[in-house]
Amino acid sequence: MSNKSPVRVLLVDDHAVVRSGLGAVLMSFDDMELVGEAGNGEEAVRLCRTLKPDVVLMDLMMPVMDGVSATRSIHASQPGIRIIALTSFGEKDLVEGALKAGATGYLLKTISAAELIEAIKGAVAGKTSLSPEAAQVLIQNLRQPQEATYDLTGREREILALMVEGLPNQEIAARLVISQSTVKFHVSNILSKLGVGTRTEAVALALKNKLVK
Repeated sequence: MSNKSPVRVLLVDDHAVVRSGLGAVLMSFDDMELVGEAGNGEEAVRLCRTLKPDVVLMDLMMPVMDGVSATRSIHASQPGIRIIALTSFGEKDLVEGALKAGATGYLLKTISAAELIEAIKGAVAGKTSLSPEAAQVLIQNLRQPQEATYDLTGREREILALMVEGLPNQEIAARLVISQSTVKFHVSNILSKLGVGTRTEAVALALKNKLVK
């Protein structure tokens, strides 16, 4: 029998039946300890502050605060807590959102009890556990280079398109029926977001990366 402390786990799911089932699984293993349960992301964030679990099993689709937002909040304030997304959905946006937010694993609820326990132990050891669906999303992302967007707003894209046409601020203002000072403000933001110093560089980058149609 190991003298190591059991892994302290917090369950987060808006369905009591799911929490009950997962809790029963955890309690059947001597090296696991169920320290708490939360029915939404907000509760999870609060409980993590007081309970300080080793691992959080986080559902993603929940009321009040979703699992991705809760994961981001917990990871930002307590990066030592390992979070495994445990959900019924393998959609690309959810997988990307959870992993970017700081989840160390992404599993579907169809996994076996043994696989779940192995993933929890792996998380404590710093390992990542991904369902085949989640792994496929990451593989596809590696194969398809992401189009650079530079987080330009709709208005900034409009102005950038007119810059590409060669229009000066005065004509851009007249075309969009806004003040020249507003155009100047947007142009300054565009240069900053694109990481360039001149309009010419901005136009060249826009054409290279197809930022405007």
